Amino acid sequence: MSVRTLQADITTLDVDVVVNAANTSLLGGGGVDGAIHRAAGPELLAACRPLGGCDTGDAKITPGFALPCRWVVHTVGPVWQGGQAGEPELLASCYRRSLAVAREVGARSIAFPAISTGAFGYPPDQAATIAVATTSAHAGSIDDGSLAHSSIEDIVLVAFDAVTVDRYRALLADHP
Repeated sequence: MSVRTLQADITTLDVDVVVNAANTSLLGGGGVDGAIHRAAGPELLAACRPLGGCDTGDAKITPGFALPCRWVVHTVGPVWQGGQAGEPELLASCYRRSLAVAREVGARSIAFPAISTGAFGYPPDQAATIAVATTSAHAGSIDDGSLAHSSIEDIVLVAFDAVTVDRYRALLADHP
């Protein structure tokens, strides 16, 4: 089991699951959400409509349609309000719930964007710390056998910029 980082356009990755940093409506938006909806095609919007939205910290799944991935897991990160409104717990929940939903469909690989760090304003350093800690804990629970039923073998923390990749690399070095 590995957690790694990669500088790339998440919509181009050949993984089982791409995680979409969505808004609560799941009907598209800006940033990663808009890019995923554009790349997947109009079928993604049609598949999201009957889902009834998604609560912050939760995740729902659809097919990937025109994306190279098989599925898209839509998760809604918290809007940054200063850190005293449960944001760290909600962001960690996004990663845990996305991994759980991906496991339910037997996914072997999953790629995460930097959830909540764009329009939702989450401080990138704090968000990266939560992303690495949560995904590394998942990987560790598989390696030690406490989550032996997980199909996920590869977790990729995807960044569009080198600064975020460097931030992930530094944090991953502290999580063997």
